[in-house]
Amino acid sequence: MDEADGRTANRRETARLSPSRLAVLLRGPVGRRALWVALSVGTLLNLINQGDALFGGGGVHWEKVALTYLVPFCVSLHGAAFAGGEDAV
Repeated sequence: MDEADGRTANRRETARLSPSRLAVLLRGPVGRRALWVALSVGTLLNLINQGDALFGGGGVHWEKVALTYLVPFCVSLHGAAFAGGEDAV
């Protein structure tokens, strides 16, 4: 975008995630969708990355399991928050 027309500057101003906006995102359908994405993508990634440890009786890295669910949740929430600007909420 061209900064001369002011659109880039406006986009930067509206791209802030306030605590109240985060609360709205978490409680609404966006939060439920982010949870669904985290459960489905996180489970798939955990099976790929630690399937042998989960089913073979090896040592499971529980910190990695938690992060594997947390990252897709945060990415989904972030994408929903900033994809449509003010209309995304």
